[in-house]
Amino acid sequence: MSSLKKLSVVGLGKLGACMAAAFAQRGFNVLGVDINAEAVRKLNAGEPPVDEPLLAEAITAGRKRLRASTDAKDAASTDASFFIVPSPSLPDGSFSNEFLMRAMQPVAQAVKAARKKNHLFILSSTTTPGACRQVIIPMLEQQLGGKCGKDFGFCYNPEFIALGNVVRGLLEPDMVLIGESDPRSGDLLAGLFKKFNLNRPKIARMSITSAELTKISVNSYITAKISFTNQLRMIAERYADTNIHQILDAIGADSRIGHKYLRAGLSYGGPCFPRDNRLIAYAAREAGLSAPLAEATDAVNEMAKDQLAQQALACTKPGDTVAVLGMSYRPGTYIVEESAGLHIAQSLKRHGCRVVVQDYASTPQNSPSLLEFEYLADPAKLKSEKR
Repeated sequence: MSSLKKLSVVGLGKLGACMAAAFAQRGFNVLGVDINAEAVRKLNAGEPPVDEPLLAEAITAGRKRLRASTDAKDAASTDASFFIVPSPSLPDGSFSNEFLMRAMQPVAQAVKAARKKNHLFILSSTTTPGACRQVIIPMLEQQLGGKCGKDFGFCYNPEFIALGNVVRGLLEPDMVLIGESDPRSGDLLAGLFKKFNLNRPKIARMSITSAELTKISVNSYITAKISFTNQLRMIAERYADTNIHQILDAIGADSRIGHKYLRAGLSYGGPCFPRDNRLIAYAAREAGLSAPLAEATDAVNEMAKDQLAQQALACTKPGDTVAVLGMSYRPGTYIVEESAGLHIAQSLKRHGCRVVVQDYASTPQNSPSLLEFEYLADPAKLKSEKR
């Protein structure tokens, strides 16, 4: 096999559905796999299974080359399988491998039953450093009865994208990260992305564990920059005659620093930034070290959320009706995980306020965390509320 032509994407959630559609849009034959029958039905009907900009257009463009199934065994007929399923955080900061193992095991069994050699397993979910070598690859070797790098290939290939911009982020990334079990597997995956990407990103190839560390380190560095900005903002607020925007604009002019993520604003949130930063601290502890920068980044982020909540609490008293407008962690998505809006709303409710929330994307249906509040679909109705 000189190139990858038939792909399977296991997991049709917020990222997997976009990956499957984007690959099909770019000319690959793609099979989407998920245990969620409704997600499979929608994809086969040409409908987006999740809300994400440009996803519907990508599905339409690649529909002739895109199908979906609830049977993981069907993935054995493809050249390579991408796995993008949840890897939730555990209390100690590490990531669970449970859903990954559940998703990969039946595909491995089907590949073995088909007596197929050289199937490429590609893991796109974020993992704890060392998990691929210590847990996932040994499981695949046991299920397949073969040796990784000889009888089958494995690559760790996490994405660097933001919800609300997933499709464009997949097509035009700054970097493609490949942790490879062997050069042949890396060559195949690198060749795929050279055909897939619309731009010409850096393709960073390295060992699997190096790639695991790289993935979380990128996000940890970005969060450190955000927390530095918020720390400086909170300091500047205590001085007369300061303008945080002018300060940050001057700092960002230094080429060693740059302007990206150097803006005064809210705390960071979402499903990746907070937990990837905490995973760096966990990885350091596992190595017998500490990661004070990562821990301080997390502490400052919590401080920024608390400061905003305290400002809101200072303006209210128990029994007041308070509207919180904007609940998602960033524009263009409905995800409210660890968002500043959610933190403020929860703080006000614990304070005894009646809390009404509104967001143009986040609703109680797609974001169950909002079920504890009154939801206002039309913000214009706020005029009739006593505030």
